[in-house]
Amino acid sequence: MKNKIKSILFIIISILALWFVRNQYSDYNISKTISACIVAQKQTSETFNPKEAKEYCEAKLKKK
Repeated sequence: MKNKIKSILFIIISILALWFVRNQYSDYNISKTISACIVAQKQTSETFNPKEAKEYCEAKLKKK
C-alpha cells in the first residue's frame, strides 16, 4: 500500500512540475522564435522594416 501511495504521489508531483515549467518558459520560447524569424527576415529582405517583420512573424506563429 505504501508503495502505491508513493507512486501516485510521485506522478502528481511530476505532473505539477511539468505544468509549472511549461507555463514558466513558454513566453521565453515564443520570444526567441520571433527574434529568430525577424533575423531571418532581415537577411532575406532587401527592404527591412522591423515592425512589419515582427507583425509578420507573430502572424505566422499564430497560424501554427
